[in-house]
Amino acid sequence: MESVQPMSSPPAVDAPRLPCSAHAKGYDQGCIASSVEPRAVKAFDAEGKRPEVYQADRTFHALLAQLTGGISPVALSLAFTDWAMHLAAAPQRQMDICQEALRTTSQLLESSWGFFSPNQAPWSLIKPQAQDRRFAAPEWERPPFNLLAQAFLLRQRWWHNATTGVRGVAPANEAIVEFAVRQVLDMLAPSNFAATNPEVLQKTFRSGGENFVLGLQNWYHDWMRLLSGGKPQQNQDFVVGKNVAASRGKVVFRNELIELIQYYPATAKVHPEPILIVPAWIMKYYILDLSPHNSLVRFLTEQGFTVFMISWRNPGPGDRDVAFDDYRTLGVEASVEAIGQIVPDRQVHALGYCLGGTLLSIAAATMGRDGDNRLKSISLLAAQTDFTEAGELTLFINESQVAFLEDMMWESGVLDTTQMAGAFQLLRSNDLIWSRITRDYLMGERTPPNDLMAWNADATRLPYRMHSEYLRKLFLDNDLAGGRYVVEGRPIALSDIHTPMFVVGTLRDHVAPWKSIYKIHYQVDADVTYLLTSGGHNTGIVAPPDEKGRSYQVKTKPEDAPYVGPDEWLKAAPRFDGSWWPEWARWLAARSGEPCEPPQMGVGQAGDRNLPDAPGDYVRQ
Repeated sequence: MESVQPMSSPPAVDAPRLPCSAHAKGYDQGCIASSVEPRAVKAFDAEGKRPEVYQADRTFHALLAQLTGGISPVALSLAFTDWAMHLAAAPQRQMDICQEALRTTSQLLESSWGFFSPNQAPWSLIKPQAQDRRFAAPEWERPPFNLLAQAFLLRQRWWHNATTGVRGVAPANEAIVEFAVRQVLDMLAPSNFAATNPEVLQKTFRSGGENFVLGLQNWYHDWMRLLSGGKPQQNQDFVVGKNVAASRGKVVFRNELIELIQYYPATAKVHPEPILIVPAWIMKYYILDLSPHNSLVRFLTEQGFTVFMISWRNPGPGDRDVAFDDYRTLGVEASVEAIGQIVPDRQVHALGYCLGGTLLSIAAATMGRDGDNRLKSISLLAAQTDFTEAGELTLFINESQVAFLEDMMWESGVLDTTQMAGAFQLLRSNDLIWSRITRDYLMGERTPPNDLMAWNADATRLPYRMHSEYLRKLFLDNDLAGGRYVVEGRPIALSDIHTPMFVVGTLRDHVAPWKSIYKIHYQVDADVTYLLTSGGHNTGIVAPPDEKGRSYQVKTKPEDAPYVGPDEWLKAAPRFDGSWWPEWARWLAARSGEPCEPPQMGVGQAGDRNLPDAPGDYVRQ
């Protein structure tokens, strides 16, 4: 293998590129072909056909995607057709649905007669679920708004019952129909309209209508910023390298896909085994290095660890043929190789977050298959290795939807940031769409910006080929869990992983449900310490020790112990108050050597090769 040498300067973000997988072992060699235009690249699609075979279809689908927000109308219509035809052939089910509608309406009418009585208890018919914050204010407990809210919740429950439980409907289609109907109902909630929202009315009377003036100003500023392509306000308040991604470090290695950051030690001595963090490339890496008070990087360095972080380059149209395996070779493999030059003859604690954790699992299984023992431990944060129960995100992933996305991406070479952000917002539309519209435009308020909001708005693009392979091989075919995922011409198996693992799931994860992550217990042949923490996909992971209201459960399954299901685990695992970070630090320390002198910063003469200090150049793209 050639020696790892840093490049002197980063390539342009939209530089056209040839496929990198053919020479992925050359970590110091770029894949740039400056004379090749993106449309001239003779790539093949997932079916092995050249794009010219159905270029007209691709173009039509790409235009259609602009109207549908990237949602395949065929997939949506097939799901509703499946539900409607089975419901039409189920007269008993129809009768039950009608009877429920009549019973609910009767209950609502009977309750409304005495609703203005002081003895009428609020939420007597139906109560909002704990996670539904739309009607949490005390104003919603007073008439007539409580009646409006209960009528909406009853209608929402009726539609849920009507769209689910119809015998013969494919589970995937049922989930799509229920989700789509729920989106329409959420849009029509009384909390979204000024005349039926008591909080808005109260604010209007108190301010003399000033809230609507401020709301109009907020709308105008947002619209102008959208047209001009400007950054949201929170991005302007949090600057990369200044108050986010501000941990002291240096880029010690660079290739055409990553910058590897080494952080300066915060203690006189450090554990000999370094930590390599593999973040997801769906978003920027600094979710794990936000403000100093909630930076996982800073926490780890203060605990006496040497930390390395991968910063992925934001791909452009010229990177359309960068493959999923390029992220393994040019990302994980190249980083482990570079760390081996900085800290020779020492194993590495590897951490993968979200999609980065899935990639790390693939890399670790490959290393296990090939007898490579450079990993001391493996930690996965909200990372799935089996995609059969991947939460509501699977609603956007079926054959029709993936083909539609591929045609949409083919025109631009990448999946644009708005498509990915829109899908995640739909998963939590109440919190991320409608509540925000009510607050910003009806109440005339703005949520104070924070670092997590700034990071969330700092989205990235995804290459056409990588994203297509990811959706097909992992989500659609579930090749990794099935032992069919091929690396370098041979399949890999997660059972080849014998390295101790620390796996973190989050209780309210809409992207990677904790029970889906829990499947790692029967996939690998290793000691698995599983930790379930409060919070969601991001807020559960970013858990600084001084933050109140945190809790977690943790339990270790030895390699030779019998399997315990997730529900049984939930009952048996002890619960602790506080952040999970110290628990993980203790686990790492127990598997690390005695502290020693910190390693050098960088490889040899890296400081003379014009590599920047942290956070580097790629994160700013």
